[in-house]
Amino acid sequence: MNDLLTIVGNIASDPQHTITPSGVSILNFRLASNHRRFDNKTGQWVETDPNWYSVSAFRRLADNGKLSLARGDSVIVSGKLRVRDWESNGRRGTSVDLEADTIGPDLRFGTVRYARSRSERSADDQNENDETSDSAAHTDDDAWAVPRSDDNVPLALDTTQDAAGGEREPAEVPF
Repeated sequence: MNDLLTIVGNIASDPQHTITPSGVSILNFRLASNHRRFDNKTGQWVETDPNWYSVSAFRRLADNGKLSLARGDSVIVSGKLRVRDWESNGRRGTSVDLEADTIGPDLRFGTVRYARSRSERSADDQNENDETSDSAAHTDDDAWAVPRSDDNVPLALDTTQDAAGGEREPAEVPF
């Protein structure tokens, strides 16, 4: 039996993307879940030590995460929890791993514009798009990438179509 868990936190490491020899895409990153509590003695909110998780995503989730996620992003991760003890070079510890089923942005701290990847679209969606637009076909290969400013601050990207059905220039909006 798997324990299912949903964690809200910040990506604390640069996501690492690898592909296994058999072709399975894997994305790994560390997630810090911060907590606050009210201290009745001081009458103030106090930050507590964060909980740390090692998150792994596989296949399409890993591919989309590679294009969408970066260190510092506020995310919500839901998946299967695995707690295991380890020993290496005389050291012992416990690892808390989360195999992600889904990853999404925490919209309390920013905005995003969602775009389905091309392979997720139904045949009806693709046929409708083909019939209504004579302009060059829009590819969603880069739609998952969150554009960033020079100082790596995420920017929202608006790629809506103009009134004539053609694509507008992206409008960058700070989160």
